[in-house]
Amino acid sequence: MIAALLVALAMFASNAAHAHQINLTNARVVIEQDRTVDVEIAMKGSDADRVAGTRVFDDATGLVVPRALTAAAVPIIAYVEGHTTVFGDGGSCNAGTGAVTPDGDAVVVHVRWSCMGVADPLRYRSTILIDASPDARQVVLIGSDPHPAQDLLDASRTETALTAAPPSTLLQVITRYIEAGIEHIFLGYDHIAFLAAIVLWARRLWPVVKVVTAFTVAHSITLSLAALDILRIPSAVTEPAIAASIVYVAAENFISRDFAKRWRDAFAFGLIHGFGFASALQEFGLPRSALVPALASFNLGVEIGQVAIVSIVVPGLLGMDRLCAAGRGGAPLPVRPPFAVYGMSAAIVCLGSYWFFARTMLTS
Repeated sequence: MIAALLVALAMFASNAAHAHQINLTNARVVIEQDRTVDVEIAMKGSDADRVAGTRVFDDATGLVVPRALTAAAVPIIAYVEGHTTVFGDGGSCNAGTGAVTPDGDAVVVHVRWSCMGVADPLRYRSTILIDASPDARQVVLIGSDPHPAQDLLDASRTETALTAAPPSTLLQVITRYIEAGIEHIFLGYDHIAFLAAIVLWARRLWPVVKVVTAFTVAHSITLSLAALDILRIPSAVTEPAIAASIVYVAAENFISRDFAKRWRDAFAFGLIHGFGFASALQEFGLPRSALVPALASFNLGVEIGQVAIVSIVVPGLLGMDRLCAAGRGGAPLPVRPPFAVYGMSAAIVCLGSYWFFARTMLTS
């Protein structure tokens, strides 16, 4: 079971140089006084390549290549215009000439819609990425002020009102952000690698609880500080640091088997991982009208995800212990084979090293 987890991590290593949401786009929709509607849509470069048939995303660096994007602007804009529309009573608005710009690992497409003569209520529709992934979603921010109305579109709900956008209920906010937290931890292969590496010598429940609790408390602190704009560290620093933390805890398995003290590592490195979680939350958006519930719900979702991962890894390790003990005629206290821990640790060291050098290249 643990080996299968490592194989899955290796399969996704090339497209996981940044731990972030996939199949998620962001849209900012602003209605101007002259009845034009500015729509700005950001999507991951890898997603743009997948749906538009282009090659603007560089797997080695994890960035969109500006020169390639310039050459591929037409099909990307055509895809976006073909999967979005602004309309009202009596007809659709007219799309102007689109523009596309790179933004790190993302592509930003800007289209201005002319709605002169189109009656209210105006509505925005998007099916971006849904044709490729039915679970794709889009966070829509409506308005130009610092606290815009927010909505979430998916395959079951592809439209939102612009001139009378209803605020989300508290239950909708909580549900949405718990799901986002769970998805992020399961798609954050580096966080999975860290959790797997740090528990490889685990034998008893209480030390595991201490490790998970220390990691949760630490990343909750920095996630909250970053989400509330109290303290931010650039991703160019935190992303390589997260990779380095994976290498450290995996390499430590060769030196020490004292799992009881690993909660200290979990807390120290959890502070760094919290900034990584904050980057994902920033991509998803944080509604100012329900800031605390959204932040707490996202954190709860991350906690649920990491408990689920540890609940798979640790029983798998204990099961391996029993099998090995049975193979030796049954020992009173099953002893974990060092070669198994060393082998899995070596694999995680390789993954962490790959992520570290890939992310370091992004800043060079």
